[in-house]
Amino acid sequence: MTATTPTAPSASPPPILALAKRHAAWLGPTIAVVIILGSLPFFGISLPDVLIRCCPLLLTALAVTIPARTGLVNVGGEGQFFLGALGAAVVASGLSESTPSLVAIVLIALGGMVFGALWAGLAALLKVASGVNETISTLLLNYVAALIVAYAVTGPLQDPEAANFPIGAPIPDSARLPLIGDVHVGVIVALVCAVGVSWLLARTRWGFKARAAGGNPIAALRGGLPVASLIVGALLLGGLLAGLGGALEVMGPDGRLRQGLGVGFGFLGFLASWLALHRPGWVVASVVLIASISVGGDSLQIDLSLPATSVYVVTATVLLVVLGWRGNRTGEQS
Repeated sequence: MTATTPTAPSASPPPILALAKRHAAWLGPTIAVVIILGSLPFFGISLPDVLIRCCPLLLTALAVTIPARTGLVNVGGEGQFFLGALGAAVVASGLSESTPSLVAIVLIALGGMVFGALWAGLAALLKVASGVNETISTLLLNYVAALIVAYAVTGPLQDPEAANFPIGAPIPDSARLPLIGDVHVGVIVALVCAVGVSWLLARTRWGFKARAAGGNPIAALRGGLPVASLIVGALLLGGLLAGLGGALEVMGPDGRLRQGLGVGFGFLGFLASWLALHRPGWVVASVVLIASISVGGDSLQIDLSLPATSVYVVTATVLLVVLGWRGNRTGEQS
């Protein structure tokens, strides 16, 4: 009769290591964000300005991330942002100064989200019903959205005291976003949305189905997954987030709808999402980097009289460096 030696129970990892492992998807991005934000004073870039710029860029980037994980290319964050700002202005026009602040902010945000989602829904409908490529439809809808906003601020929503300037009436003061120091709370809302998107894609059945459909749509169809509804849902969620970004911009820095509000934010968000390979944690870090370049570019225009396109040159250089680095890594691994 042989005696069996009892095995010692495996030691559990220290709490700090267990926590790091549990949140590994956000550990690297968090370190990157701290490094970028900590280096801003050395370049004379305002931290509050960067954080405020991060708000719309992060939401338009997330508007790209969700459809991308479903195999879709949403280039329409710009137009969805515009329509979100328009929806916010429409709702704000029906409010008064006596409306409670929280109620006004929530109603305006909902208006922006609905308008943004409906605008993205047009591309989803074209994709599902007629097979129109969403890359083309969302891109072209950007220009239509800009024209709609231009009509609104020179017509029904124009400020009667603006002396024919293409701007809307200011929203009620009760609907302006509260400040935490020099930064409005929209920055926190955008960060919460990023965490929510990460949870949605990684921890829910819908996220699993969306990633399966994006990885192999033919296999997903044969497996019984509702690919058409996943496509519609992904684009609607993307439009909702971009529309929220437009609404927060109206309630935040601008305080009104105007022609040219947030021009370029949708395309910068698109770039940020692709730089991060559509991983929500790294999307946050990518947005902070691009926002820093964007705000720093504004200073360059003022201090050194450089053209506005210098920002895009620097941003494109970052993109080429990242793509080249990834290409080298892929070559070494193969």
